[in-house]
Amino acid sequence: MREIIQVVCSEQPPRTVERDEDQLLAPPHPSPLPLKPGRGHDPLTVVHFPQEYSAQPFAPPRGVYESAQVRVEWQTMDNRQPFYHRNCDVDELSYQIAGERTLMTELGVVEHRPGDFSRIPRGVAHDNYGRKESHLLFYAPAPVTEERAAARQSEPVFPAFPGWEAGAVNEAVTQCMGTPGHDITVFPVDERVLLEQVHAEKDRLQVLRRSEDHGVTWLYRSASFRLATIRLPASDGRVYQRTLDADEIQYQISGRRTLVSQRGIVELGPGDFVRIPLGLAHTSISAEDTEFIALYSDRELPQVAETSRTAEPCSPQRLATLRA
Repeated sequence: MREIIQVVCSEQPPRTVERDEDQLLAPPHPSPLPLKPGRGHDPLTVVHFPQEYSAQPFAPPRGVYESAQVRVEWQTMDNRQPFYHRNCDVDELSYQIAGERTLMTELGVVEHRPGDFSRIPRGVAHDNYGRKESHLLFYAPAPVTEERAAARQSEPVFPAFPGWEAGAVNEAVTQCMGTPGHDITVFPVDERVLLEQVHAEKDRLQVLRRSEDHGVTWLYRSASFRLATIRLPASDGRVYQRTLDADEIQYQISGRRTLVSQRGIVELGPGDFVRIPLGLAHTSISAEDTEFIALYSDRELPQVAETSRTAEPCSPQRLATLRA
C-alpha cells in the first residue's frame, strides 16, 4: 500500500510513503505516553440531503458545516427568495445540484443548470428564483479567486426571467457569513434600479464547470480554503491520502463508493456529505466512476447538521470482500 501526504493550501509537493494497511487501520500498541488511541476518537459521520426535489415551504438554507472562517449550506427552492441579500464579509459560492435557478445580481443575471458553479463577490446584492431545484452554498472570507476559466458569464437580462415584474422587495445586509440572526439592516429597494446597476459595472459573474476527465479540477482559492471537484475511476483503494493542513469536506455528486479511513468505513452515495479531519488517512473503493466536491479548510470545520449515519469499524475481512 502507498500513502500520499499532501499540503493543499500551499504549493508544497506531496510525498509518498509505503504502508502496511492492516497496521494503518489497527488500534495503536499500548504506550505510556498520554496519547488518545485512534479508536478513542469519534467515527466519521455522514449528513444526507436528497438530490431529488421534494415540495416544501420556503425556508432559510440549512447549515451543514460551520466555523469562524467557512460556512457550508444546502438549500432547495421552488419560488423566489423573498429579499435581496448583500454580504459584508464574504464571497458566496454556489453549486447547482438539480433543477433550474435564476440568480439576479447587480453584475447581471445567470441561469444555473445542474453542475454550474458561480461566485458572488462580497458586497454584491443578489436574489434567486428557483424551480424545483437544490443547490449548495459556500461562504468564505473575501477575496476568493477562480482557478479555472469560465464557461460563461452573467449578462444584463430584462425581464430577469419570464413573468418577472419589478415589485416591492427588501434588501438585507448581513455579516458573519450570512448566518441567521446576523442581519445588520433590512430596508425597501427599487428592484429595477438595483438590477439596472449592471450597466454601470464592468465586472460579471463567472460560471465554472468541472472537467469530465479523471482527477482533480481546482475551482476556487482563498487564503483559508480551496474548492475542487474530484472524479475517480473504479478503484480497489490501495492508495491512501493524508492532508496535513486542512479539514476536507466531501459532497458526493454521482456514483457510489466506500470511504475507508482511520476512523471507520462508510458507504457514500449521491447527496452525502462527510468531513475528513486534518491528518486522517483515507481512501475510496468503488466499482464505478464516482465524483464529489472537495472543500479544504485550514481551520477545523465542525458539523452543525444532524447526522444521517455513522462509519463502522473496518476489518481486513471486510476490505477483502469489497475488493473481491
